[in-house]
Amino acid sequence: MVQSLNRLKESPSQTAGPYVHIGLTPNFSGISGVIARDLGDEMVNDKTLGERIGIRARVLDGTGTPLKDALVEIWQADSAGLYNSPTEIRGTADPNFTGWGRKATDMTTGECLFQSIKPGRVPYKPGVLMAPHVSFWIVARGINLGLNTRMYFADEEAANAEDPVLARIEHRVRVPTLIAERQGDAYVFDIHLQGEKETVFFDI
Repeated sequence: MVQSLNRLKESPSQTAGPYVHIGLTPNFSGISGVIARDLGDEMVNDKTLGERIGIRARVLDGTGTPLKDALVEIWQADSAGLYNSPTEIRGTADPNFTGWGRKATDMTTGECLFQSIKPGRVPYKPGVLMAPHVSFWIVARGINLGLNTRMYFADEEAANAEDPVLARIEHRVRVPTLIAERQGDAYVFDIHLQGEKETVFFDI
């Protein structure tokens, strides 16, 4: 006699919105008195070493419309290529640089601005260096899992050409989706979630 199997139904998926930016950046959202400053709001101070830059990130949907409730986190090495992390064994990172930032996107433009420094090169493996880059994590309403990507710098052409991660991207026409152009004192990085200009995302 065949035994009947009582199969459990799959749990419904959960998304990160629509209130994730309110919970993680209350001051930005107009909720005061919770914490003095939103965590990740400031990455540098007047003693931070390296070239000061702005990183202007925009999150856009498949139609090119700005996403109004996205949350963006970045992390990067300092100007010497060292991470502000307990796992950093190559040296001591700049104590005046956090290496991590968090911003909610503007409700109108889908944009957020980080004040940071140009990162140094870090090793991919012994003898192989990656180009200067900034890692991004994006969450928003409708995104089941946070999206991971990288921003490289257009004015680091030689280093970009040697970067082992960029070299692994099979469809070379998509590499420009990871390159930020400099406009004044800021690098502009558009993150397209879908569509013809969809940004390369990494499964990590």
